[in-house]
Amino acid sequence: MGLSKKDIGRRKSNLKTRLEELEKEAKMDPMMRDIKLHEEIAQIKKKLAEVD
Repeated sequence: MGLSKKDIGRRKSNLKTRLEELEKEAKMDPMMRDIKLHEEIAQIKKKLAEVD
């Protein structure tokens, strides 16, 4: 059983919100010292690409 359009929209919205929060934190870390933060951003971008 797949996700409904409403569920897909909600998931996409949640991912975008999380991505915005992480990118704000990443701006404070231009030298990429927090590797987990930048890896999580990459994963969320990948998930967003899959949803579209």
